[in-house]
Amino acid sequence: MRKIFTFLVFSLITLISFSQVAPNKYWVKFTDKNDSPYSINNPGEFLSQRALDRRTAQGIAIYENDLPVNPAYVQGVSDEGAVILNTSKWFNSVTVYTTSSSVINAINALPYVLSVEKAGILNPSGTEGSVKPFFENETFNAIAEGDLLKSGTSGNSYNYGQAFNQIDMLNGIPLHDMGYDGAGMLIAVLDAGFLNVNSLTVFDSLWANDQILATRDFVDPLNPDIFNSHTHGCMVLSTMGGNLPGQLVGTAPKASYMLLRTEDGGSEYLVEELNWVSGAEFADSLGADVINSSLGYTTFDDPGQDHSYNDMDGNTTPITIGADIAASKGILVCNSAGNSGGGSWQYIGAPADGDSVFSIGAVDGNGNYASFSSTGPTADGRLKPNVVAQGQSSTVIDPYGGNVSSASGTSFSSPITAGMMACLWQANPEKNNVEIMEAVQESGSIAGNPTSQLGYGIPDYSLANSLLTVIDNKVKDDMNVLVYPNPFNDELFISIKEGSDKISSIELFDLTGKSIISQKVQGSLGNVIKLDGSEILDAGFYFLQVTINGKVVTQKVIKE
Repeated sequence: MRKIFTFLVFSLITLISFSQVAPNKYWVKFTDKNDSPYSINNPGEFLSQRALDRRTAQGIAIYENDLPVNPAYVQGVSDEGAVILNTSKWFNSVTVYTTSSSVINAINALPYVLSVEKAGILNPSGTEGSVKPFFENETFNAIAEGDLLKSGTSGNSYNYGQAFNQIDMLNGIPLHDMGYDGAGMLIAVLDAGFLNVNSLTVFDSLWANDQILATRDFVDPLNPDIFNSHTHGCMVLSTMGGNLPGQLVGTAPKASYMLLRTEDGGSEYLVEELNWVSGAEFADSLGADVINSSLGYTTFDDPGQDHSYNDMDGNTTPITIGADIAASKGILVCNSAGNSGGGSWQYIGAPADGDSVFSIGAVDGNGNYASFSSTGPTADGRLKPNVVAQGQSSTVIDPYGGNVSSASGTSFSSPITAGMMACLWQANPEKNNVEIMEAVQESGSIAGNPTSQLGYGIPDYSLANSLLTVIDNKVKDDMNVLVYPNPFNDELFISIKEGSDKISSIELFDLTGKSIISQKVQGSLGNVIKLDGSEILDAGFYFLQVTINGKVVTQKVIKE
């Protein structure tokens, strides 16, 4: 299996290969972080207070890979004549630009340089170029003005207009109605560019309320211009942060955003994965809660850089390794599954294969699998995608005219999901990123029978919110209550361990809070009680409440 990471040796073959300069962007890896001016004991020098607070809330320590690249090493590479493009503390590396083979040879000879690898070319035009593999099945269509009148939703907190269905499908509107609309959450959007986001009316409220907290161009950091570079990120952002009442309202209209250009629309090279990792590090350092990445990588303009399906194992490609590191820092990483369904590739791309990445497939407006949506499993047999959302005929903004339009691709199901994840986390700030993802999976429409096309299915965010409010397992254990089997098919039993007080009642509620079964119990310690009527219940989620000596234990149970 060909690995992306190729450790170069100082040999004649290496020198000859660099003398034939074709790509002019290179990935320079360093040997160590020795003699760094930074210390893990003083993280405030390289992480914002918001980033530190996120780690503290989730019990995450500061590690050596949080330390910035040694600035002396970066300066040493620059002194050899290379232009520094981006740094990566997680990979302890820099990406550089040069057209000189002698510069590359000199860098390779530096004592603290581990390896130098060809990464890509400089795209001086900044144009969108030919259709890229990830975008190849995405479509864009205008919506007739009359159709905008078909979605009257003025009874909700937001008048969603044409975007109503893509949010209602996820049962996300009740969260908005409770005030969970993303306020206080920070979403980093890693994309190909954000054409006209600084001027379109749909984003007026983001600018007026200072919800755009940062912008950065990792593709062309020397000449940044993210608002004139590509249309894709504009459409993506509109599904989350858009706010045109009666026409289009996104899933997280009150969230704050970072707009980070990491994808080069004019070419496809490995360097874009490295851009992504640098962008994720930047997002981490400013304290992002959620990353949306409507990007994915499989094959490149240089076939020698191509990934294979075997590389989709969650541990091989640079971008997937970086995405999993981002998740380890407490960030919830949402990524499009890809648009290769039914094609020669078929499967998810990187970084959607990451075991800590929340990969999002696509369905149509009726909840049916969208044929273009990439499928699982990963090369090592794990289920992907995790969940799905509307990605066929999603409501987006037209980046040129500012009109409400429709577009298809997992590029849009992912941000629709990311915005709702931010709202759910806002409602449950004591939970960590993994707990939020697990609750959303458990709420999926086919959670009991997931598939490689739909994952756990279409999430129900109101249900996920209810699941997250259930008393923790530790509390249940402390009160010596065991409910089994769970999930159950017919009979459900409640065991009270030795040493517990008497049970006074058992009650089962549906998701609306309606009492389905109420059972008085005369049992005492050590008893096992069967829940009356459990075998005739409809399949679905329920909440079981057990009252012991005046104290109430609540546990979710699933009837299959």
